[in-house]
Amino acid sequence: MRSSIAAIAAILVLSAPAVAGAAPAKSTARGATPSVDTMKRLVQELSSDAYEGRAPGTAGEEKTLALLSAEFAKLGLKPGNKGSWFQDVPLVEITAKNVSALSFTGGKAPVSAAYGPEMVIGTYRTTEKHIEVKDSPVVFVGYGINAPEKGWNDYAGLDVKGKTVVILVNDPDYETQGLTGPFNGRAMTYYGRWTYKYEEAARQGATAAIIIHDTVPAAYGWNVVQSSWTGAQHVADSADGNAGQSQAIGWMQKDKAAALFASAGLDLDAQMTAAKQPGFKAVPLTGVTANISFDNDLRKHSSKNVVALLPGKTRPDEYVLYSAHWDHLGHCEAAPDGDDICNGAVDNATGTAALVALAQANVKAGPTDRSQVFLAVTGEESGLLGSDYYGKNPIFPFSKTVGGVNMDALSVAGLAKNVVVIGKGKSQLDAYLDRALAAQGRVATLEPTPEKGYYYRSDHFSFAKHGLPMLYFEGGEDLVKGGTAAGMAAAEDYTEHRYHGPKDEYDPNWDWTGISADLKLYYDVGRALATTTDWPNWVDGDEFRAIRDKDRAGQ
Repeated sequence: MRSSIAAIAAILVLSAPAVAGAAPAKSTARGATPSVDTMKRLVQELSSDAYEGRAPGTAGEEKTLALLSAEFAKLGLKPGNKGSWFQDVPLVEITAKNVSALSFTGGKAPVSAAYGPEMVIGTYRTTEKHIEVKDSPVVFVGYGINAPEKGWNDYAGLDVKGKTVVILVNDPDYETQGLTGPFNGRAMTYYGRWTYKYEEAARQGATAAIIIHDTVPAAYGWNVVQSSWTGAQHVADSADGNAGQSQAIGWMQKDKAAALFASAGLDLDAQMTAAKQPGFKAVPLTGVTANISFDNDLRKHSSKNVVALLPGKTRPDEYVLYSAHWDHLGHCEAAPDGDDICNGAVDNATGTAALVALAQANVKAGPTDRSQVFLAVTGEESGLLGSDYYGKNPIFPFSKTVGGVNMDALSVAGLAKNVVVIGKGKSQLDAYLDRALAAQGRVATLEPTPEKGYYYRSDHFSFAKHGLPMLYFEGGEDLVKGGTAAGMAAAEDYTEHRYHGPKDEYDPNWDWTGISADLKLYYDVGRALATTTDWPNWVDGDEFRAIRDKDRAGQ
């Protein structure tokens, strides 16, 4: 049964505070309300110290898997992977030990950056127990982009084999106020993401790739980089041990980069300005070489995606996908009080709990025509590893999956008049969200900070790459209590003080009104997708449209 707008509004009157100006409507249509009490119980449990930050391959993972499978089984859902609740995701845990300073010699004065406070380093190579980069010539490659379709190649005419490349984060036009430019203006493209920078450096044959950290274009402070890149790291396993990757990848503080450039007789700010211009040519730091060494503790293991299925009643071989990542950072850089557990309460115990709450509501409302899949993925914090693995090895064919919603870090700032759609205008799923929002008297808005590249930072991207339309939105910043100023302040406070740090902990004083309303949106959108006969697509001209069209053409 497809819920009407009036029916959704009537249910909302009972489930969430109404936004000022919203007109409640009457309806006798059946429906269910996702339980905030279920959310509270599970977020508190998943983010407790007992789960040790839910890092893949730890006791925290085992507890998380046991909890989620038990919750889904209790609801009467079916194991989604041929009788199993789990999909194995082959990973390698790499822990850097005995890390030397990152030193640069041969310039006017030696420059050294200490591991942790001034630089972080790691590797994707999964068989090398010792990494040593010695006397590697250093080259500044600007934004490190090779985009033939845009006529842009920072590696043009350059051989970086055996060399260390130094790279800027984000795109060349990230400071543009509008959304037009060679790289979409202010809105980050995938070329701006740190993951791409390392991928391209490896394709070019670089021995090491170091990104210069700059808070505004990176979208987070050094504290986030340090907590995320120190301690155990996880990478996808491969038959060749990722031998094609650079030996060493990492970040360095901007002031250290400035000292490095000065030692080569260059001005960092001037070079950063030059790198923004079309036709930029890479700049060797003449005579300067990089040196670093570290040991690796290696452990291969299979982490797990959790897959639960609510079979459809008339078209069970068509699927709607709900996704969220269950993992976080585990033990991380300690806070001043000694707390070293990154609990990940908001990020992403909220999204994980939402999967269960949505499953519970759909069971209560009764099965839909299409089947519904509830997928909790691993390794998001390590580079979308679990969702990427599912994308390459889908349990339910993407040609038979209509689309879905992804949930990552639900807002605890309170009820907002809007939601922020990440990738608004890319797919026809926007219309489903607009109908659900209309019932609440709320609106969908564009990202206020498109330069932060959120579209490429959560699991929906792994599915979009395979053509599957996925809706991803965040709680809005135009709060009912306090407006945009209060919403922006709450977002900035979270990023600065809790995001990827030990203080992302459950707080009994959180305002759950926003989560309640947003959870209902996920429910309404998913329910509509599971009852319609439509197959929403990407809009004409979108980067993923051709993939979807080809995939569906054989059906």
